[in-house]
Amino acid sequence: MADQSFFDESREQSQIKSRIVEKYFWAWAKVIIRTAKQRSNRIAYVDLFAGPGRYKDGTVSTPLRVLERAIGDPDMRDMLVSVFNDRDVGNTSALQKAIDDLPGINRLRHKPEVATSEIGPEIVRLFSGKQLVPTLLFVDPWGYKGLSLGLINSVLKDWGCDCIFFFNYNRVSMGLSNPVVRERIEALFGRERAERIRGMLESLSPEYRETLIVEELSGALKEMGGKFVLPFTFRNESGSRTTHHLIFVSKHFRGYEIMKEIMAQESSEAAQGVPSFEYSPASERFPLLFELTQPIADLEQDLLRQFAGRTLTMEEVYMEHNVGRPFIRRNYKRALLNLEAAGKIKADPPANNRRPYRGELTFAERTTVNFPQEGHQ
Repeated sequence: MADQSFFDESREQSQIKSRIVEKYFWAWAKVIIRTAKQRSNRIAYVDLFAGPGRYKDGTVSTPLRVLERAIGDPDMRDMLVSVFNDRDVGNTSALQKAIDDLPGINRLRHKPEVATSEIGPEIVRLFSGKQLVPTLLFVDPWGYKGLSLGLINSVLKDWGCDCIFFFNYNRVSMGLSNPVVRERIEALFGRERAERIRGMLESLSPEYRETLIVEELSGALKEMGGKFVLPFTFRNESGSRTTHHLIFVSKHFRGYEIMKEIMAQESSEAAQGVPSFEYSPASERFPLLFELTQPIADLEQDLLRQFAGRTLTMEEVYMEHNVGRPFIRRNYKRALLNLEAAGKIKADPPANNRRPYRGELTFAERTTVNFPQEGHQ
């Protein structure tokens, strides 16, 4: 079966996915650790489709990477609660052995829990009926069985809880028109939304079909309280088709900002420093295709339009504009520097009164920006 062969080798995409999850867990933990100490002195990592712990080529997968790092961190040795599940007893047996063999594993105050369960309504009821400690939930099913809005919301409802999940776009796209899996699709999108999507798909090209499905999923997540949703796309070897997405959901902007920076670092393309939020093996073979785009120029024009006639700090511009767009903090600084140099905005303090950093002019968060009225640029 395809899901059994998934761990045969550590593909580059799997390593990128694992890095994104691991990097976010530790950045997230460092932000909330002080408050978590005052509340329950616990932080949780929950992986409901954990696999065997190692790929058959020996590469360590996400559960062991998280535990290895926790063993070496004094705070996390004391605070980390980890729960790993997989429906395959072979996977959980291998994972348990791999955990037991980790050097220093007994130094963790809370012993990692390994379970063999089918993910369904029972786990949703369990999480829904508890007030969870700050938890990062990672859901990585091969298809989409077990993945539901109810599951995500059962964790996201509590303070400090975020979710990252694997979204198998190809299987979901095919499943939308398959009556056999209707119930699972509706658990993922909601009944009314799933029906609306089905009614729109037939007339759409593959490109717009993908956009619609991901946008509708993001809309469903936001409606239940996941205010900040950030997808990362993986493409096939030729770069011609999406294979799947890794989707992050949070109630808090700080988590969104942290994940945005992490996904930016893992993007295979960054035209003018603007990340693509996708990994495509074809990017390395065809770099010229991505050098021809000018996203910073597009950002400059959009800022002039959106903020015409207003005066804001650089930080306020960034906070108001960046959510739902591919730009990160340093992209805004570059765009504002360009606009200032071209005389299209006025900054306070102006460039000649700002101290360069490492030989380059900067645009600090508190620097004020005056945007002219439209038609006076």
